[in-house]
Amino acid sequence: MGFDELKKKAGELLGNEERTDSALDRAADFANDKTGGKYADKVQQGRDFADGKVGDENA
Repeated sequence: MGFDELKKKAGELLGNEERTDSALDRAADFANDKTGGKYADKVQQGRDFADGKVGDENA
């Protein structure tokens, strides 16, 4: 399964920008909680990157 196919499936599951943002925020919060915030800047970069790939504005 290629990245484009994963992106499409994620978009179908999440639906809209509000839902994707909420899911990505929860994932980032989870990662920060598990790492004690030690990698918060990297987590935020990853969250922003993922948002750019699955967010509706780039559909």
